Amino acid sequence: MASIELKSVRKSFQTLEVIHGIDLKIEDGTFTVLVGPSGCGKSTLLRMVAGLEEVSDGTIEIDGTRCDHLMPAARGMAMVFQSYALYPHMSVEENLRFGLENQRLTKTEIAERVGRAADILQISHLLKRRPHQLSGGQSQRVAIGRAIVKEPKAFLFDEPLSNLDAELRVKMRGELIALHRRLGSTMVYVTHDQVEAMTMADKIVVLRDGHIEQVGTPVELYTRPANQFVAGFLGAPQMNFLDARVDESGKNANLRIGDTCLELPAGVMLAAGTEIVIGIRPEHIELDDRGPLRVKVHQAEVLGAETILHTEIDAQVPLTISLRGISSLTDGTEVSIAFRPSDLHLFDQEGRGIR
Repeated sequence: MASIELKSVRKSFQTLEVIHGIDLKIEDGTFTVLVGPSGCGKSTLLRMVAGLEEVSDGTIEIDGTRCDHLMPAARGMAMVFQSYALYPHMSVEENLRFGLENQRLTKTEIAERVGRAADILQISHLLKRRPHQLSGGQSQRVAIGRAIVKEPKAFLFDEPLSNLDAELRVKMRGELIALHRRLGSTMVYVTHDQVEAMTMADKIVVLRDGHIEQVGTPVELYTRPANQFVAGFLGAPQMNFLDARVDESGKNANLRIGDTCLELPAGVMLAAGTEIVIGIRPEHIELDDRGPLRVKVHQAEVLGAETILHTEIDAQVPLTISLRGISSLTDGTEVSIAFRPSDLHLFDQEGRGIR
């Protein structure tokens, strides 16, 4: 196991800077997920930790020892890629053994490591098969097994589940979580899928355009997003954002959305006339005949366990509502809605969170 620390790390490709002075500490034994949209720099960051990309500036340390000048093999990391990269002419057992045969290990130790990894991943019955005889999930287990046999200081995963179908991705997520608990190893996982980030991580690092937007636990980021980008990126369906204005100053200040006044969350003090953006998650909106806002349904998605209503305020401002179970509301229905002031998230005009 190992802690990993990045200090003022930058990465440029010729004149294009893609990582802008990142500082990040990954604690020993944690499952840390780097998440963000395509092109945000998360895979580049992981590859720099692994030694597959050079650091343009700054330092990377493993357990307090600088390692960014070392070759990948000398860093004690094991990386699992999006493509399984199994050798097609080798059996599963030979694929697992291959990376160990150049490490001057005895045949007995190699056999023990391969057997232990196969037991952990439940692939002992597949050891004599070739890669073309494996399913996607089995191939992914073998790829992870090649990392386990190295007994690395940390595991690095670069979108390892993106090639699997939806049902298998859910199953493999559970298996990776169980693997982390069993091994207690440091794991760094890259994904663009916020569901994977929320369900798997001890700590989430949200990236955008080569910068860290926020670091925290899934609950912290979901309940207290630092800015509008993080608030909108995490959560499905996405958080609603509405333009609003503070109606009056003082403890009883209200928010005005169009002609409707809403109560400010307790403890928030803003000057009258301040233009802000309020965020409200779809699951925090309730149907209420006495609610202050009136919306019109223009699409209802019945998913069984929940119904997603796509509505509009004043026929122009979109608002998504998530209701438990099956709703009978149809297109064109008008309903009143309500939500608690404590469930509102406030952002300034630059998208920064207002506490």
